[in-house]
Amino acid sequence: MGPCIVTSDEIPSPQSLEIRCLVNGEERQHSNTRYMITPLADILCELSRGMTLRKGTIIATGTPGGVALGMENPQYLKKGDRVLCEIVSIGVLENPVG
Repeated sequence: MGPCIVTSDEIPSPQSLEIRCLVNGEERQHSNTRYMITPLADILCELSRGMTLRKGTIIATGTPGGVALGMENPQYLKKGDRVLCEIVSIGVLENPVG
């Protein structure tokens, strides 16, 4: 997880953030959190009914279209590929595939 943690006052509208993923410099995914199937507020409401959400709790919400499985000619990640993920206003995380 990373590259950093931001507080709610730094992102006044989390339901309007540009997100993208590049593999070896090629854009594979580009979307916006406004297109999430379930809005963040609804996710938090539902989860908080059955568990205590504490500061720093990580919630996996899925990924936009563009994954290999959905491609006409799938391009799966392989050793040596570099994957860059970015959420505007939060930051960039880049890792090699090992």
